[in-house]
Amino acid sequence: MHAARAVAAELGVDVVVLTPGSDLRYLCGYDAHAMERLTALAVPRSGEPLLVVPRLEAPMVDASPAGALGLELLAWDETDDAFALLAREVTARLGTAPTRVAVGARTWAEHALGVHRALPGSALELATPVLDRLRMVKTPAEVEELAAAGAAIDRVHARMGEWLRVGRTEAEVGADIAAAILAEGHVGVDFTIVGSGPNGASPHHELSDRVVQAGDLVVVDIGGETATGYRSDCTRTYVVGGEPGAEVTEWYAVLQDAQEAAVAAVRPGVTAEQVDAVARDRITAAGWGEHFIHRTGHGIGLDTHEAPYIVAGNDLPLEAGMAFSVEPGIYLAGRVGARIEDIVVCTDEGVRVLNQGPRGLVVLPG
Repeated sequence: MHAARAVAAELGVDVVVLTPGSDLRYLCGYDAHAMERLTALAVPRSGEPLLVVPRLEAPMVDASPAGALGLELLAWDETDDAFALLAREVTARLGTAPTRVAVGARTWAEHALGVHRALPGSALELATPVLDRLRMVKTPAEVEELAAAGAAIDRVHARMGEWLRVGRTEAEVGADIAAAILAEGHVGVDFTIVGSGPNGASPHHELSDRVVQAGDLVVVDIGGETATGYRSDCTRTYVVGGEPGAEVTEWYAVLQDAQEAAVAAVRPGVTAEQVDAVARDRITAAGWGEHFIHRTGHGIGLDTHEAPYIVAGNDLPLEAGMAFSVEPGIYLAGRVGARIEDIVVCTDEGVRVLNQGPRGLVVLPG
């Protein structure tokens, strides 16, 4: 919270207001439930932070990591105007009404507008520049949490032959994967993508009743949340009940080379867009560029998708501690697709890869 206050002051922001979500959890350890009642952490550029919560949830704050911080708690009753209470306390700390109020990017509109109405002379903006500065660079402890999450999702991929078989539907396979995500060390399932045959050409395909056929390529992209809130995300592509054809073998080799080259390019000082270009240029040079239809990667931490984004136009230099995916894909619309995804961490020496297991086409018996 003190680091957030320092960055806010540097950027000229008077107060950062965060409602339930990963930003709130990151700063004070309280994993609050989002609802219509206002819960908000206010971090003014001067004075101590405060946490505004419904009185009925105050015991939950005390029981959370936030309870050990000595954070001032402002519990409000059902007939109180929580936004007016927040505005009053922030103004008292600043000695004047704030003019720049930064709210979390995923704040509900009714809460953001409520804060703005209570501070009518203020300009509302996103707190992303403040929070990204802190959250993009992981501490060693955060990296180890991500490594544990990565190992847990690797264990699920290692068991794929138990469920991914000819004659089963994507939905059936997905249900088994979801159960395994929990069994192998997660507390929540974030997503299970099982894209078989032509469905593999849709990168965010949802589970369907399509039956897996002999010889299908199947894209399996899965991830979950660990007990500490850190996330896993890993994609592998499988061949079920057959061997890949010559064309698939050709372009998959291109994809694997591009993914490996992009991972190897990660080191401090290289920009996010340069990593994207390494993967994209190799795929384009081999004639498959039009079939790589998304960015190369995204940051990961308490959210599955967070900064930094590994995409053209992002000239952010990488720093040691930044964690993100490297996941190029090739998608032949209506026919077939493939993706290879690992979570990596930029280190002082170069790169640490948090996912293991084979990256080539994994052939499973039918």
